[in-house]
Amino acid sequence: MSRMPSVYIPHGGGPSFFMTGERKQRYQQTEDFLRSFHTYLPARPDAILIVTAHWETPTVSFTGGKHPSLIYDYYGFPPHTYTLDYPAPGAPDLAQHAASLMAQSGIEAFVDQDYGWDHGVFIPLKVMFAQADIPVVAMSLQHSLDPELHSQMGRALTALRDDNILIVGAGMSYHNLANFAQQAPASYAFHDWLDQALSGDWMQRCQALATWQQAPGGLASHPREEHLLPLMVASGAGSDAPGRSIWRGEIGPTCIGAWAFD
Repeated sequence: MSRMPSVYIPHGGGPSFFMTGERKQRYQQTEDFLRSFHTYLPARPDAILIVTAHWETPTVSFTGGKHPSLIYDYYGFPPHTYTLDYPAPGAPDLAQHAASLMAQSGIEAFVDQDYGWDHGVFIPLKVMFAQADIPVVAMSLQHSLDPELHSQMGRALTALRDDNILIVGAGMSYHNLANFAQQAPASYAFHDWLDQALSGDWMQRCQALATWQQAPGGLASHPREEHLLPLMVASGAGSDAPGRSIWRGEIGPTCIGAWAFD
């Protein structure tokens, strides 16, 4: 069986995949990609470790509960979106193992037995693996938001891929909500830069991603970097093989993308 890749995917906009009308239409391309996501994998994963853009902690943290609750951390949406469920099991042993791999790499880590799954976790997984029968562990960002540290965090987890565990960075490659439409040209320039930055070996990717703020369209696409940092983790968990662009689409007039790392 081929080694499981690590991937970076767009998690969408709140619960838009489970709405109707214009809001759903805007995210339809993204939803279609996520529904086809299994076709990009060499096998069905035995477990999923997903890095969410919506959880920042002083110490890198992993959800350790057997049945984590859902955190509806979006606001002003229809009532039914606050009753969505995703009853996949947790994976306490995987959480402990991931934390120990971090510690072995000199990165402090913590297993949180009580924290739940925010919408950066359960919303994309509900589309990607709708049967909710694959165990899941969510992972936080480290609150320094340091890109090189997050590449190293991914590197610490690389061995999980040999155990048929799928490492997912869940964010948005464009996340300027205040200027969503106005920055459309910048979004394309930034994605062209990302394709180039991710085409190198491990160290080249790490070094390039650390300079994302100087990239064409970088700051226009990400006034704050939390939705980009899961990409650093996914790239960090990859090998020296070039990153692969597996999807590019649009949300309204802006560009969005996904990459895989072998």
